[in-house]
Amino acid sequence: MYKLILIDIDDTLLNDDRQISAGTREALKQAMDKGVVVTLATGRMYASAKQIAGSLQLNVPLITYQGSLVKTLLDENVLYERSVPAESAVKLYEYCKEHGLHLQLYHDDILYVQEDNDKAKAYADLSKIPYTVHPDFEQLVRQSMTKMLVIDEPEVLDRHAIVLKELIGGDVHITKSKPNFLEFVHKEGTKGDALRFLASHCGCQIEETIAFGDSWNDMEMITTAGLGVAMGNAVPALKAAADYVTLSNNDDGVKHVIDAFILGTAEKIAQPAQK
Repeated sequence: MYKLILIDIDDTLLNDDRQISAGTREALKQAMDKGVVVTLATGRMYASAKQIAGSLQLNVPLITYQGSLVKTLLDENVLYERSVPAESAVKLYEYCKEHGLHLQLYHDDILYVQEDNDKAKAYADLSKIPYTVHPDFEQLVRQSMTKMLVIDEPEVLDRHAIVLKELIGGDVHITKSKPNFLEFVHKEGTKGDALRFLASHCGCQIEETIAFGDSWNDMEMITTAGLGVAMGNAVPALKAAADYVTLSNNDDGVKHVIDAFILGTAEKIAQPAQK
């Protein structure tokens, strides 16, 4: 019996129209009616995840900023929190300044940008969260950063990621949530860390957890969960690491797993031989 389900938001729970299908909503409701705890595990900030959790009538702690902030929904109690080490945050800021990279900062659940540009606008549209233009990033970055994000073309980020892992990778977890989003959190701020914390908080074993994801930043959660599920649209590396590959985010992949593993109303998909 699975007792805890963690679901990534973008390209996992949401389809390509950024909607949660009626079928998935109903499956989640039925799982919760059976006593299963359902929550979100996202790279998004808390304010953004809260909007989606509210639409699903969730009343549980949410995993946000990858796994750097676990916070309850109703009373907004912080249960688990990690911040980017100050020295690493400053190094990253200076590196981005030197190389002309678009850097976003997340402090006290506020999104800060250095200038009002197309990258900031596109990200705000995706997350449904406004941004604040801050005139002095050099001062701001010395405060507690929950997450730092660089936005650029995938090949540009891949090139810089190699250098940055050498520069600050010992203290910071570096991952991608999308091909053009390179994210930086505390080394204990991954979705896997948050899963272990939340399972203990809810009083269940790791073996009793299911985690859904599609991207590189879901790797630690997928490999930690009792049943790690990669979406049909997931990146190849996540599919290779998962226990189970479901349908895509446009084909009710989350619903299929709940039907097959929780409700017993669907047949499991035959998996590749290496699984």
